[in-house]
Amino acid sequence: MATDLTVYLDDHPGELARLGQVLGDAGVNIEGFSALTAIGGQAEVHVLVEDASTAFTALAAVGIEVVFEQEVAVVDVEDRPGVLGECSSKIGDAGVNITLAYLATGTRLVFAADDLAKAKAALE
Repeated sequence: MATDLTVYLDDHPGELARLGQVLGDAGVNIEGFSALTAIGGQAEVHVLVEDASTAFTALAAVGIEVVFEQEVAVVDVEDRPGVLGECSSKIGDAGVNITLAYLATGTRLVFAADDLAKAKAALE
């Protein structure tokens, strides 16, 4: 199951590298991520993984707390103009609100929604 993990890291040089190293050493593949500086000297990082249990264990061992986890949909998309608009329109037209979205490796759209099953069905 594709899982998005949300963590907060101190906004200091090397913190994203530490996260990547910890997960890599544990054998967890990062399939996608998004990181941005948040308020209060921290960065909010979303990490897409298949093996959430191993990721949790590895991160906890070095003091990185997963503050939120959620199942997400991962959809193969073409790398061309307009794809995000097309996918998002289908989900919106189905009356579903997208709560998280980013691109992952292999030109895949990752999203969470207030009704994930309905959102997935809208893209079929």
